[in-house]
Parts: sequence; structure tokens; C-alpha cells
Amino acid sequence: MTVKVGILGAGYIGGVHARNLRRDERATLVGVADIRPEAAQRLAGEVGTRALPDLGALLHEGAQAVYVTTPNAHHVDPVLAALGAGVHVFSEKPMATTLEGARQIAAAASRSKGRYQLGFNRRWAPAYAFVRALIASGELRPAMAHVKMNRGELQSPPWVSTTALTGGFLYESTIHLLDMCRFLLGDIAAVLCRARTTAYQEPDGFAAILRCASGALVTFHSCAHATWIFPFERIELFGPHQAVVTEEMERVSMSPGLGREIAVRDFFQLPMEEKWGYRLEDRKFLDAILGGEPPAVTAEDGLRATELVEACYRSARGGTEVALPLA
Repeated sequence: MTVKVGILGAGYIGGVHARNLRRDERATLVGVADIRPEAAQRLAGEVGTRALPDLGALLHEGAQAVYVTTPNAHHVDPVLAALGAGVHVFSEKPMATTLEGARQIAAAASRSKGRYQLGFNRRWAPAYAFVRALIASGELRPAMAHVKMNRGELQSPPWVSTTALTGGFLYESTIHLLDMCRFLLGDIAAVLCRARTTAYQEPDGFAAILRCASGALVTFHSCAHATWIFPFERIELFGPHQAVVTEEMERVSMSPGLGREIAVRDFFQLPMEEKWGYRLEDRKFLDAILGGEPPAVTAEDGLRATELVEACYRSARGGTEVALPLA
């Protein structure tokens, strides 16, 4: 059995997913839609399908699943429409750029016959999966962490500096590593955040302390104008005489204990789609549709990540710690 899939949004990430799906014999691409006809035509030609104008046209072509890969602020309406039609939805992050929008999607996903999966690709990156396995096995017992998620600039693509489209810098890139904190360390109980505006017309630098429900403490830093110096993302986890450090999705270093050798695992040789987790998350989406498995990243995961971003902004504006979940 194959799944008829439509792509809504023909930008960079829409292309990544379309190429992955073209390689999976369980998927048939029925069309690529974009408000820019030339973009839809370019990607459709590359992956051997039709260029279409909008979501309605994708559904008319018989799409059983839709990838929503539009700019951040344009996720909610097509996701709600597709779920309302009983169609399976893979939505790129963020789930929404408001808490209200995220709650609407979570409610719609709970009612729909279609599956809903959110694109937190880093959960499937081998480097982070390796760290998660260390924690799950008990080999690593993190009590403290330092997390960095930077961007070199907010210039490419041009819309990433437009808050009306991104929802704000934290929704554009930083949300990936905020989700990773929860993925590795469990639910976050409270956030204390400070922010400043330096290079752009919105807050573009953040420093936060996250208190985990487990008792673990995280210092979190994110800068939108850091240049692309390596590594632009890094996680340091510390247990009792233990340390694990990730450098982007290229390498994991582990010091398992005093007097023990430091181990290093490299992933730099992997193709980007595999190293960054895109290939596996697309496979997992088809697994959920065809095999009846739960979605790999759920609406609940998306809602909690949205709350975490909103808590950072609220704390930065108000100057006080914000408890989670949000009321």
C-alpha cells in the first residue's frame, strides 16, 4: 500500500521532505503547492509531480497526507483544514506561533481520523538519539546541563527576520533545542529568562535557566547574530562525575567517570538528511499512517514546546520566573 502525499510549501525544507518521500516506495507524491507558482513548478519538476496552487488542489488530487512546510505563522490554518478533512498531517515546526493556535491544533488532532506529526527532526538525529539512549539506559544520569542554540544571522531566507512570519526568533530555530531539553531531561517546571535586542528589530539574544521537574537545572543560551562559527548548537550534560557533550549533530564526546577513558563518536560522514534526522522522521510518519503506530512526535509534544517558548518570552518581558504548564 502507498500513501498519496502532497507538499504545501516549496521552500528549502519542503524540498528536503519531498526528496525523502520520492525515495520511499510507500509514498506517492500527488503534487507540490505554493503561493509562488515558480517555486511549486521548480520543486514539482525535480521530484516528478504536479505543481498546484493550494491545499484545496492537493486534496482534490486525492492527497491522503499533507506536509505543511510553509513559513511558521502560516501553519495553523492549513493544518486545521487538513485535519478537519480527515487527512494525515506532517507539520514543520513550530506547531504554531501562538499558544492559542497550538491548543487549537492539539484539539483538532485529538478529534481527527488523520495522524498529526510535528517536525522536530533533531529527535531522530543519530547524535541526539545516542545521547537519549545513554540516559534511558541509566549510563548517564544528568543533573545539570548547558545548552546553546545560535544562528549566524536572520538574513537567509529573507523572511526569517520578519516577526510576523516567524513568530519571533525563539520560534524559528531555538525551539528545536528547547524541545531537545524536554526530550532528554523530561518536562520543564519553570523558566527564568532575560533577553536583549542587538542586531535586529526584535529580541535576538536570550539567556535562561530552566528548572526541570526531575530537579535537573539547565542554563540555556540563544543568539541570532552569532555568525556560523562551529558549533552553532551544543549540549553539555553533567551527571555524578560524568559529562557528555554534543557538537551540532557531528560529534558526541563522553567522559563516563573519573579515571575512565573519554569516548568520541563521530557522525560527520553521514548524509545530511540522515545526520539531521529528516530521513527517519519521514519514515516514522509513514509508519504511523500505514502501521497504526502513534506519531513519532505528537501534538502534545508540540504544545509543550510552544508553552516553553511562550514562557521564555513572558519571563523576559516580566522579569520573573514563569511556571509550566501555562494556564
